Amino acid sequence: MSEVPFRIVIVGGGTAGWMAASVCARFLPSQDYAVTLIESDEIGTVGVGESTIPQLQLINAALGINEDDFMRATQATYKLGIEFVGWGTAESRYIHAFGNTGRPIGQTPFQHFWLRGLRLGEDAPLDAYCLNAAAAYAHKFARGPEAQSQMLGGLVHAFQFDAGLYARFLRSYAEARGVCRIEGRITHADLDGESGDVSSVSLADGSAHGADLFLDCSGFRGLLIEETLHTGYEEWTRWLPCDRALAVPSEPVADLTPYTRATAKRAGWQWRIPLQHRVGNGHVFCSGAIGDDEATSLLLGGLDGAPLADPRLLKFTTGRRKAFWNRNVVALGLAAGFMEPLESTSIHLVQSAIERVLKFLPNGPIREADVAAYNAQTIFEWERVRDFIILHYHANSRPEPFWRDCAAMAVPDTLAEKIDLFRANGRIARFNEELFAEVGWLQVMIGQSVMPAGYHPLADAPSDAELREFLSLIRQTGAKHVAGMPDHKAFLQRHSWAN
Repeated sequence: MSEVPFRIVIVGGGTAGWMAASVCARFLPSQDYAVTLIESDEIGTVGVGESTIPQLQLINAALGINEDDFMRATQATYKLGIEFVGWGTAESRYIHAFGNTGRPIGQTPFQHFWLRGLRLGEDAPLDAYCLNAAAAYAHKFARGPEAQSQMLGGLVHAFQFDAGLYARFLRSYAEARGVCRIEGRITHADLDGESGDVSSVSLADGSAHGADLFLDCSGFRGLLIEETLHTGYEEWTRWLPCDRALAVPSEPVADLTPYTRATAKRAGWQWRIPLQHRVGNGHVFCSGAIGDDEATSLLLGGLDGAPLADPRLLKFTTGRRKAFWNRNVVALGLAAGFMEPLESTSIHLVQSAIERVLKFLPNGPIREADVAAYNAQTIFEWERVRDFIILHYHANSRPEPFWRDCAAMAVPDTLAEKIDLFRANGRIARFNEELFAEVGWLQVMIGQSVMPAGYHPLADAPSDAELREFLSLIRQTGAKHVAGMPDHKAFLQRHSWAN
């Protein structure tokens, strides 16, 4: 490293900005790196991402954050999965739960034995074989030894929290470890006339701040990645036509469900995220199929309690930047693109991008080979998450015109190949570092009636009686284990209640 510290400027705060700042503060030596975050109190944050996936535990652990402290600070509840209501048919209901579903026999995945069992009249739904699903529907939660089952693995959890409180929590963490915060509104950025890199950003007070690497966390605006460098944007609206969301908090509920709910509506879907102090609600919809007023009415009509504010409208275009790293700018969060929050991936995509930035951190001048590898990996991740979300829209049997169009659309080849593979004999192939594992694809496809024509031939190895006994044992083991777990809300009150 040079004797002069490598300068990193983070443009924008919110979850993306302060998560990046926290990771930099934790892992970059202060004598070698100078980290500055610039944000303006005049500019609000979108606050997307109140529901997460289990990988957030990894970054919390890496930062040395105590889980109970984190839960109290963010008014969080635990999350064992996402329940989807009305996504196959209007009456259908299933859960995409974390953790294992069943267990394999040898090298043969569980779903093949379950599929064979259906032919024998074993008609218990797939989620009856999932510990997370059983605990979620029983409103139970445990962690540590209580959560572990020798046969079924154990509970795998994520979090539901207040995104604004999470950003505040991370800000305290980062500032305590040396990150410099500058309050100010950025008016413009300057380019280096020779290299074309961003040389500095200028604030309304006339000050200018230069850096070797800029992390653009400026939200939809994309102040550096788009307004300054004109990187370009790849739209995915032909597959994901929803372009607006209404968000509103409502009164807290007595019974805290340890899962997020996504309920399909006439031209979109509604989320429900129970927190300690309120319930987060929203309606994602297609403005070409339903008006704002009707969308608002549907949202408010689906609340569990009285709204605590007026619904807030957010307009978006699903898609991604054509390059996530351009010259000396890396886009994070909404500056990188917009992925529907259907599978709670917003914060994870920030997290994985920051981890990737560390992996490809320049040691002096930025090298094109590093930039190309970063972009290739990030594009792959985004596109495979996109495919998983498209599956929810495409595999439906609802009667409304919006949903009929989604069922009839031509999906990306990468998704079509996954569906075809599964329809044939129940096989699921996971490629490279795809975010969603085989069990996630299995739960959504079965939940939305994508049924295989056959199953793996090795699933015929047990006798009919042996197979029935095996399936019964899994169901009974899960139910018995869950029965001994504490109530979710009681667990929170004992360990991490904010009040």
